Amino acid sequence: MLRIESLTVGYGGAPVLRGLDLTVRPGEFVVVVGPNGSGKSTLVRALTRALSPAAGRILLDGRDLGRMRPREVARQLAVVAQETAVGFEFTVEEIVALGRTPHLRPLRGDTPRDREAVAEAMRQTGTVPLAGRLITALSGGEQQRVMVARALAQEPRLLVLDEPTAHLDIAYQVELLDLVRRLNRTQGLTVLAILHDLNLAALYADRVVMLKEGRCWADGAPAEVLTEANILAVYGSRVRVVRHPVTGAPQVMLLTRGTPDPLGAAGVGSD
Repeated sequence: MLRIESLTVGYGGAPVLRGLDLTVRPGEFVVVVGPNGSGKSTLVRALTRALSPAAGRILLDGRDLGRMRPREVARQLAVVAQETAVGFEFTVEEIVALGRTPHLRPLRGDTPRDREAVAEAMRQTGTVPLAGRLITALSGGEQQRVMVARALAQEPRLLVLDEPTAHLDIAYQVELLDLVRRLNRTQGLTVLAILHDLNLAALYADRVVMLKEGRCWADGAPAEVLTEANILAVYGSRVRVVRHPVTGAPQVMLLTRGTPDPLGAAGVGSD
C-alpha cells in the first residue's frame, strides 16, 4: 500500500505538487498523466527521496517513507527511470545483479539466493540471451528491459516507472508495457507508472490519475478520466475520444486547429 497524504513538494521553496492525495493499492496498475510541469516527475523524485516534502507525507505500508532507512525502502520499492545511461561498461548480468544491493550483507559476497533472484529476474524479462553483452552495446529497448530486470532483482512490492517509454519506438513501447503488465497480473507486482502517451495509459492502466498544476484533477478508470472535457481543461487540447476497436479502451484523437471534427458529436466522452 502506497498512500500519499497532502503532499507539497517543489524546488527552491516553490511548490510543484500542492497538497496531493493519492493511494495505490496492492496489485494495482496505476498510471499518472498530465502536461509538462504538472508534477509527474516531481512525484517520482519525492518517492525516491531526492526531494523532501515541505508538507504532508508518503506512507509505504503505513510507515513514513522519510523515516525509513534507504535499504528498507529499496527492498520494497524499485524505480525505473526514463534515462538508462550507464557510465561503465558493465555486462547485462552485472547490471541486473546491482539490484541485489539492498539485500547484501556488509563485507560478504552474494549468496545462492541472490544469484537465484538475478537469474529469475532475467528470465522474466527475456534478458538471459543478453547476459554477457555490455550494457553500452544494447539498443534503447533492450536497455530498458535490463533496467526492469535490475528492478525486479530487488524483489520489490512496488515498481515505479518514470516515463519508461519516452525514448522508445512503438514496438519497444508495447513490448515493455506488456512485460510490466504481465508481471503485474501474474506476480501481483504493484505498478505506479508515469506516462505521456494517453492512449498507452488507457490500454494498460487499471486507474488513471490526471494531474494539473500539482493537484489531482481526476482519478478513476481510464474511461472516466480520459474524456474530452478533462483533456481540454488540463491540456488545453481539442480532441475526440473513441473506443478502441479491439479492447474497448478510450483512445484519444487530436483535432488540429481549423480541422473539421470528422465524427461530429459521436465520439465517446464528449459533453
